Amino acid sequence: QLQASGGGLVQAGGSLRLSCAASGRTFSRLNMGWFRQGPGLEREFVASINLSGSSTYYADSVKGRFTISRDNAKNLVYLQMNDLKLEDTADYYCAANYGLPQQRAIGMDYWGKGTQVTVSS
Repeated sequence: QLQASGGGLVQAGGSLRLSCAASGRTFSRLNMGWFRQGPGLEREFVASINLSGSSTYYADSVKGRFTISRDNAKNLVYLQMNDLKLEDTADYYCAANYGLPQQRAIGMDYWGKGTQVTVSS
């Protein structure tokens, strides 16, 4: 089970840190990812991280602004979001998969409920 938190309302240029708590004993065997879905848009890839945290992947739109990380001892994955822009407004979803890190929603095995991020001008 995945539970995302940390969303909220923030002004453009501000920062937020999302967290995703995973229950179960297999967290260290799961690649983790963040996806988002803006109003009227399809769900899109944001970032992913491999089992150990040694490899990370980002959508071009967030590269240099967002950082994904994980703490396998605490079964947590984070998304640090800096320099937020209006277009970052979306519901953000935590997801997990076995095998290789994915950059497509269809490749994820487990999903949590979203946490809403709203960026205002």
